[in-house]
Amino acid sequence: MIWIDLENKLPTDNIPNWDPSAKTQQWVPWTQARWEAWLIKSQQLVNDLAVLDAAGKREERNALIDANSAHWGALKEWMLALSAEKCWFSEVRELYSHYEVEHFRPKKEAKALDGNVRDGYWWLAFDYMNFRVCGNVGNRKKGGWFPLKDGSLHSSFAAPCEESETRYLLDPVDEDDVALIAFDEEGKVIPMPGSSVWEQERVNATVKRLKLNEHVPLAEARRKIWQQIDKLINDFNKHKARCSAGNNPAAKAKLTEVRARIREMTHPTAELSAVARWCLLVRHDERLSRLVR
Repeated sequence: MIWIDLENKLPTDNIPNWDPSAKTQQWVPWTQARWEAWLIKSQQLVNDLAVLDAAGKREERNALIDANSAHWGALKEWMLALSAEKCWFSEVRELYSHYEVEHFRPKKEAKALDGNVRDGYWWLAFDYMNFRVCGNVGNRKKGGWFPLKDGSLHSSFAAPCEESETRYLLDPVDEDDVALIAFDEEGKVIPMPGSSVWEQERVNATVKRLKLNEHVPLAEARRKIWQQIDKLINDFNKHKARCSAGNNPAAKAKLTEVRARIREMTHPTAELSAVARWCLLVRHDERLSRLVR
């Protein structure tokens, strides 16, 4: 999972190319007029949904949401550009199947841990702050799953309080949620050491529901990243030792090469960069940790 600063981003912003070999600008910002038109249509759609909901016409309300899926789909290219075309949950580009704009809070119905269903967050169906990019593998499994902790406040159209809900699902636009994720050398997602019982429950529930460990190609890719970083660390320490007794141009050249590769693999645009960074940080070596700051 990677943190996306969605709150401070707009489709009108310039986004640097994530692929250095690209010959043209990968993301072409929207004009202000186009963005404002998108927002106006979103508000009109929510108004129409509210009328249907007030009349008790839930099926018609949900049908209207489905009929306008192209509206949120229009933001897919921008949202992928924000993450260097990586899934926000798995941090890979292709191993998690094709990518979709998903609704973090489900738009039509929300399912609790026990499978009970409550009405969805339909008023957020066209709110871009509720959109996330997720690979089909996890998104299909997630569906309307959005359990809240027992006793949690529950947001509604009449009394919105999303920020006060105590949710299980980790959110890639919440920096504190992303910080709860760690990895082991087998490529598995694990709770960050020192996490509370509740935080561990959230991590484990999210990982299970989104198949972040169950999807074998994804876990295997993480394991390979760990092995590559581990080898680079060993190379770094070996050649650093050779430089400690005096000038050694060959060893120094190798250190430069290793540093460059580590920086490349831990760069936010690299696939599974969070795994690479964690593998470095878990060594508690100041010389290595400095490379990812």
